[in-house]
Amino acid sequence: MKKRKTISLLVLISVLIACASTPIIPKFEDITDRDWSLVEVRSGQQIIVIDRDRQAANGFDTFILHFDEEQISGVGAPNRYFARYSLEDNQGMTIGGIAGTLMAALFEQENFREHEYFGYLQNATKWNLAGDILELYSRGEDGSEAVLFFKLAE
Repeated sequence: MKKRKTISLLVLISVLIACASTPIIPKFEDITDRDWSLVEVRSGQQIIVIDRDRQAANGFDTFILHFDEEQISGVGAPNRYFARYSLEDNQGMTIGGIAGTLMAALFEQENFREHEYFGYLQNATKWNLAGDILELYSRGEDGSEAVLFFKLAE
């Protein structure tokens, strides 16, 4: 009887450890049909923080990303854009060429240019949802690894 209890206890402990160490895999459906606001870009040693409060105070709402079933769309700075995307295994993704309006930006916000943003989107290789933060993994023009962090738009 004692041996049976010991085995049962070991099985229970094994199940609990397996459950505790099993990562929660985000679902892409949790990202789609929502607007995401860029809040930070990390590339190499460079960190660019987008001050959403200052943008709102100045009447701007730039660097917005939206996924639907077939394409991304949103607002750069200042242009509206769209592009097709495809999903791959292990949260991989590919975003095609970006098309959009051709308005001239009157000034550069947050020391981050629209064409840099579009470049990062087109070079995206992977996505992740960590809590309420959408992470897009990409590469810069120089090949350096980059991560774009988005929060749900308000």
